Amino acid sequence: MSLKTILIVDDEPANLAIMDGILADSYTLVTARNGAEALRAVVKHRPSLVLLDIGLPDIDGYALCRQIRQLDSAHDMQVIFVTGYGDAAHEAAGFEAGGVDYIVKPLMPQIVRARVSAHLARVQVSALEQSYHAAILMLGHAGHYNDTDTGAHIWRMAAYSRALAVACGWDDDSSARLELAAPMHDTGKLGVPQAILRKPGPLNEEEWIVMRTHPQIGFDILSASDAPVFKLAAEIALCHHEKWDGSGYPAGLKGQDIPQSARIVAMADVFDALSMKRPYKEPWPLAMILVQLEAGSGTHFDPELVVLFNGILPQILAIQSHWDDAEVGVLDSNYSIPKTVGAELE
Repeated sequence: MSLKTILIVDDEPANLAIMDGILADSYTLVTARNGAEALRAVVKHRPSLVLLDIGLPDIDGYALCRQIRQLDSAHDMQVIFVTGYGDAAHEAAGFEAGGVDYIVKPLMPQIVRARVSAHLARVQVSALEQSYHAAILMLGHAGHYNDTDTGAHIWRMAAYSRALAVACGWDDDSSARLELAAPMHDTGKLGVPQAILRKPGPLNEEEWIVMRTHPQIGFDILSASDAPVFKLAAEIALCHHEKWDGSGYPAGLKGQDIPQSARIVAMADVFDALSMKRPYKEPWPLAMILVQLEAGSGTHFDPELVVLFNGILPQILAIQSHWDDAEVGVLDSNYSIPKTVGAELE
């Protein structure tokens, strides 16, 4: 899809000429004079915006809008009706058919330019959000490529993280951003040799020294972006192995000095890791996991977060059930390199 390409559909050459005079200096214009030409142009040019007349010779604009929507499965294109019908009934029908705006002829150039610019800005924001999601998906999987975590793990623990953030009082936007950032917490494992990540037994001290570099590596990768979601992900990557009592790594941060984002993700990550079936272990029973979390209160975990986590346990279990049902077929990543259970808590 081209963010600068606009398809203009009108059977009157004079109207096409008027639109050309208004928009040609700023955009790439493609024209069609009937429904059949319009559909071919949609497939060929993938415009981001369609300016659509209602009274076409072979089809009415409402039906054509619905057909365009069917072709645009990703919902990337926006349709604005441009017509001589100025009554409320026609306008309502246009929105019902899937249009995002309705401009009545005769055309005022400043109005047309303003409406087109505003809607293309929305398309651009949507495209940027899709790019972020694609990058998050890739980085989340990349960080676990040589690890034992199954694909759904990173999304399940991200959902736990969001729920816990809400319980901590985070607003909707911030907690949603945390859910997007959390899957990238182990991006730094890209810099850890496969021989260490794939080792079936406990790591020796030299290997642990290398393993403990992955938070800084992840931070260095993710902090290269100024986007808020990647800044948050960098913070989490750097600090998710810090522990409440200061015994964690890489900086030995203690208590409130550890960003709350990282404290939340650390708890969600451990809960899910212990809940999972792995090649070398069965899932821990819920009661045993809760005992483990309680035992880590004040040492590994923020004591307040342990209390809040227990308070939203029904919600956590509902998220777990949802992802357990969705895991098959949703994400096909399948990691099977064993490591010790003790490493889940490191």
